[in-house]
Amino acid sequence: MHRIILALTLAVLPVVATAQKVSEFELENGMKVLVKEDHRAPVAVSQVWYKVGASNEHSGITGISHVLEHMMFKGTPEYPAGKFSAIVAENGGRENAFTGRDYTAYYQFVGKDRLEICFELEADRMRNLTLPEKEFEKEVEVVKEERLMRTEDNPEALTYERFSAAAYVNSPYHNPVIGWMADLNSLKVDDLKDWYATFYQPKNATLVVVGDVNPDEVLALAKKYFGALKSGQETPVVKPRQEVEPQGLRRIQVKTPATVPYVLMGYQVPVLSNAAEKWEPYALDVLAGILDGGSSARLSRELVRGQEIASAAGAGYSLSAKHGGQFLIEANPAKGRSIVEVEKAIEAEVVKLKTERVTVDELERVKTQVIADDIYALDSVQHQANQMGMLETVGLGWQLLDEYPEQIKKITAEQVQAVAIKYLQDDRKTVAELVPLPISQKKPRKPSSTAGRH
Repeated sequence: MHRIILALTLAVLPVVATAQKVSEFELENGMKVLVKEDHRAPVAVSQVWYKVGASNEHSGITGISHVLEHMMFKGTPEYPAGKFSAIVAENGGRENAFTGRDYTAYYQFVGKDRLEICFELEADRMRNLTLPEKEFEKEVEVVKEERLMRTEDNPEALTYERFSAAAYVNSPYHNPVIGWMADLNSLKVDDLKDWYATFYQPKNATLVVVGDVNPDEVLALAKKYFGALKSGQETPVVKPRQEVEPQGLRRIQVKTPATVPYVLMGYQVPVLSNAAEKWEPYALDVLAGILDGGSSARLSRELVRGQEIASAAGAGYSLSAKHGGQFLIEANPAKGRSIVEVEKAIEAEVVKLKTERVTVDELERVKTQVIADDIYALDSVQHQANQMGMLETVGLGWQLLDEYPEQIKKITAEQVQAVAIKYLQDDRKTVAELVPLPISQKKPRKPSSTAGRH
């Protein structure tokens, strides 16, 4: 959640910004194919993105998308459990997967001459997964262990989970991606079979390839392996699920064994998919950079080094979320300081943003850093593919990658002040406070030996 913006000089930008165009295709079965050439090294990343994630789930089956992600490595009749990963490794590649609120994605990073192997394996498990009962029983326990380790045993992660449940009332972002433990306990393999049959099909997927490749050759391989697959039942139409307008401050406490207090506050804000004014998300992105754009940004400069009220502080905002978003500010009080003092100090910085326009120098510095961070990250073929796949899957389109720098450049000090005034209001705010309990109250637990990497 901490937003780290690298202080790069503009001289770097022309080098890393140089990129080939994206080639876009669609197979007869509805599967989209995006190919971007990057010939700096003889490697390629292959990704398959499915338009399904935690936001598609309903109460009772939360976590099902993530559990199915784990089960995608448990075999087909052609390639039994473990064979997929073994073949990729034997060919010098690496692979994994991830689940988000609005997508599930699978990737391989290989030498460019091994791309066909990736397509063959991915196409096979897109429609032929076996989902054996015994493998499911083992893997759902792995997910439960993951939930314990990453959320319930992590005080700040637990606070963020409870914050989201309070901040989002009717939005699908109310539920955690990993799922609630009660739902994981009641999940059945038949639930996964229905989920797989519904969402894992060509017309609900996008193939993204970035690297030292030829688009026409990639398309030929895609047709060979994915083109023959038939789509199954119709995927459910996703209705608009806009969060209700907030009507007052919401505040919660999370009491759990921890060593350091923590506060997380979020303001309900628009994103690119639902903003009435299309410039507002870009202004909010710049606003996040003003607060947390490196060591010279305001939260670090004023709260951490200046007043020494906080030991750490950050801000974050994602303009590409599908169903609305939150503008987040977080902090840990410094030793001898309280959450109350930290909140007052943060509020003082928010008031400054509303009452004083950002100076030309600060605005230009932050915009340069925001753009530099974005472009520098795209120097990685993996990150390029991640951004293309994510933007395409959430419905914004990969073209936003090219538009983003120009949109940021257009943002003015007046617009930054305007979004601060309009959205950083107490009536739009949710506050979650981590209240540390003694570590001695933490129940000892032996980690499971089945914990996996996916």
